[in-house]
Amino acid sequence: MNYPSIDVRHFEKKLLTLREELSQVEHSGNEAAQTVELDQSRVGRVSRMDALQAQAMSIESARRRKIQSQRIDAALQRIAKGEFGLCLRCGEHINSKRLEFDPTTLFCIECASRKDQ
Repeated sequence: MNYPSIDVRHFEKKLLTLREELSQVEHSGNEAAQTVELDQSRVGRVSRMDALQAQAMSIESARRRKIQSQRIDAALQRIAKGEFGLCLRCGEHINSKRLEFDPTTLFCIECASRKDQ
C-alpha cells in the first residue's frame, strides 16, 4: 500500500513504545486494585471509603489500559496487513498529524465527526 507522507515504521515504533509503557503502568497499578480490607477494628469508615474509591479508580484505569492495549494491537495488525492509515469507513488516508496525535485512530477526521453526530 502506498502511504502518502506517512512513515509507517515511525508509527510502528511509536505503537510498540506505547504498548511497553502501558505494560509498565499495568504492573504498577495491579496492587491498587486488590481487595479492600473491611475490618472496622483496623480501619475507620472514612479510610475504608477512601480505599474503596481508590480501588474503584484503579479498576477503571485497568479497564481503560486493556482497551488501549487492544487498540494498539489492532493498529499493529493494520500495519502488518498494509492497511494502517486508512479510514475504516471511507477508505481514504488519515492525515499524518491525526495519526501522530493518536496512532490507534480508525477514522479520518470527516468520518469521525460524522460518527459523533
